Amino acid sequence: MKRFAPIANTLFVAIVLLAHVRLFARPTADKIDSAVTAYVRLQKFSGTVLVAHNGNILLARGYGQANYELGVPNTSQTKYRLGSLTKQFTATAIMQLQERGLLGVHDPLSKYLPGYPNGDAITIHHLLSHTSGIANYTAIEKDRTSWRTAATLQELIDKFRDVPASFKPGESYEYSNSNYVLLTLIIEKVSGEPYEQYVQQHIFDPLGMKESGYDHAQKLLANRAAGYTLSADGLANAEYIDMSVPSGAGALYSTVEDLYKWDRALYTEKLLKKSSLDAMFTPVSGYYGYGWAMVNKGRRQIQHSGGVNGFATFIARYPDDDVCIIVLGNFEHGEPADVGATIASIVFGEPYKLPSERVVAKVDPAVYARHIGEYELAPGFVITVTTGDGKLYAQATGQSKFEIYPESDVLYFLTVVDAQIEFRMDDKGATKELVLYQGGRATPGKKVR
Repeated sequence: MKRFAPIANTLFVAIVLLAHVRLFARPTADKIDSAVTAYVRLQKFSGTVLVAHNGNILLARGYGQANYELGVPNTSQTKYRLGSLTKQFTATAIMQLQERGLLGVHDPLSKYLPGYPNGDAITIHHLLSHTSGIANYTAIEKDRTSWRTAATLQELIDKFRDVPASFKPGESYEYSNSNYVLLTLIIEKVSGEPYEQYVQQHIFDPLGMKESGYDHAQKLLANRAAGYTLSADGLANAEYIDMSVPSGAGALYSTVEDLYKWDRALYTEKLLKKSSLDAMFTPVSGYYGYGWAMVNKGRRQIQHSGGVNGFATFIARYPDDDVCIIVLGNFEHGEPADVGATIASIVFGEPYKLPSERVVAKVDPAVYARHIGEYELAPGFVITVTTGDGKLYAQATGQSKFEIYPESDVLYFLTVVDAQIEFRMDDKGATKELVLYQGGRATPGKKVR
């Protein structure tokens, strides 16, 4: 009987350790749940959250409704459109093709798309890292009703190919979905497979990600979440978009549980060699690598956020701590990155602040007149401020007009998203610029009209 003792002892130790993990995880999970609920209560989040540490899932729970018209709740099995989280899978496909010797990241774009403007200078590396200078087609598109109809990759490319570049390739960084449309085309040309088929057979299937795929609105998809937005009248169905439009820049769907399989695989060489993974996770310009953004504020974080009509998503991996936070939401006005940051603070025992109702200050409506105008935050992206019926309104390029509420003469907030607008004055008391505070960022915009 003695020869069985080590096994029994090992089992006993494993049980004790598992019990310890559960005792440790429960209070943390309760805090996370309470924090996420605070966002839900203020209609700042609806979706599913998964949090894992050291290979153990601390929390996997749905919040709000997958369908608000039918009263169907979100669960850990609910499927969400990923938006730009798609880019990490597109980048992985490119790196796989490089490992197979079918392309090189320093190949010029002209090799795969002859005649593309400046195609000899733009490389796959520039496309992966958003350092190509190519205009972002989702930002320059004025008439978004065209997004309702199917588009080929070539039709998408025709939308931006002749738009002047923002800078020379490799000279700077500017996030552009156009880069990943071009990468999608390259994947199809090199592999000889449709993008949808390639990702399914070479990434999802090997990892057992059975609840993930390329989204098609016409397809019956079990546990699919509907997407929502906020209008002046409250919650509304999001504008329809044909998923051929975001393509390899944002057309995939998944669940938190499938994305956790993805996280686990990135610690192995099941899909890519370590050298390829290292390249993906190395910042090229500023903080962006290949399909992932790198942040280092006291600890290494590999993350990405996403958004597409009706949906907002976020994933953060802390590889040195083996922590994974996945936040998938079906409010396009939701703030999953803020939810993720709050969760990270709880997991790492850091201070955090929960969202709360803002208080509207009493301001003389006559003050509003000085803020009227157009403010440019980026090329082609303007916030127009207007007044009417004694109220102040803001409307961003390609978006609806919403009332903004005063906290003071110069500081205002929105209720449709967790954002504030600060108006700054010149020495004569005239408004010269505004600053948009959203998602932990402060984006200034000069008054241009």
